[in-house]
Amino acid sequence: MDNNLIIGMPAGSLANSTRGGNLVKFLENSGFTAKGYEAGGPTSFSTVKFLFGWDGRPQEFGTQLSLNELDVAIAGDDWIEERKLELKIEYKIDINLKKILSLKRGNVRLVGIVDDVTKENSTEDFLKNFFNKDKKIITVVSELPYMALNWIKNKLISIGLNDFAATWSVQKYKTPPKIEKGILIYETWGKTEAKIKNKSADIGLEITQSGSALKNYGLKIIDEVFSSEAGIWVNQPVLNNKTKKELLEMLVINLYGSINAESKVLLVFNMPSNKKEVAEDFLSKHNLYADEPTIIPGSKYAQYTIQVETDNVDMPLAKVRYELVKLGARNIETIPILSSIPDMTSILNF
Repeated sequence: MDNNLIIGMPAGSLANSTRGGNLVKFLENSGFTAKGYEAGGPTSFSTVKFLFGWDGRPQEFGTQLSLNELDVAIAGDDWIEERKLELKIEYKIDINLKKILSLKRGNVRLVGIVDDVTKENSTEDFLKNFFNKDKKIITVVSELPYMALNWIKNKLISIGLNDFAATWSVQKYKTPPKIEKGILIYETWGKTEAKIKNKSADIGLEITQSGSALKNYGLKIIDEVFSSEAGIWVNQPVLNNKTKKELLEMLVINLYGSINAESKVLLVFNMPSNKKEVAEDFLSKHNLYADEPTIIPGSKYAQYTIQVETDNVDMPLAKVRYELVKLGARNIETIPILSSIPDMTSILNF
């Protein structure tokens, strides 16, 4: 596989078309049709011979990248950060991973949660009052135990409770505590909120999007710890390999093209030749083209093609079409764009 780019394909929410921003369709629009991925694997790229799909859990991709088992991975910032912290804390190893592209999907927050009856509204106040009650161990639950440890440890140090921050243990849920004082982190496999609600832990670090499930459980957020989104992550060796780096550039440029096109359409319309100056003044004033508008001149009409941002609140698509009609435009057609690639230098930063 030396001539292939080995890409980690994440199982879980990103494989779900209703939760992960339809990753399969996104890859297809980018020119990388994935077969087998949505069905649970194995993933293959039958029309693109330089990509090799490695199906896995995004929780593991950080480690796989660091071991050169993967060249590139589609993963959330949270799971990459979790693996980096685990290797640093447990094994004293710093891994050099780089995020080279945001995929603008899979957005989640990591939040500190407690029971809604808790009076404190910040982690600092909660920890102060907790340890003022002669308690020796704080029990924390999370699917991301090392991020939880890092969060609680830093908060304890910030309020001067260094003695409690100095001792900690990361364990499977409800195994006997290995410490008598400090931070006890229980790693969970989901339903962290239920463990807080049922008083099996003092505080939790939870992954959420809207926070509605937390409210349903009668919990409240007392801290915004981390924000995460899906991105393209790589290890350093792939950037030092000329062949693989070129394949990586090809991948990234095409992925970016699909992301960049998600809020754009093409407008194609005919404009009377005697309205040319008025039309181009309108297009220029509202930045409705990049380098210059595409124009096909005719004897009585000129055909214009422009790219319009559908999420532009100052000049929404409906208003652009309305103003063009008022200026004399005819046969205005709106065409979806699958890919929009500006240029290489604005995309590649590695």
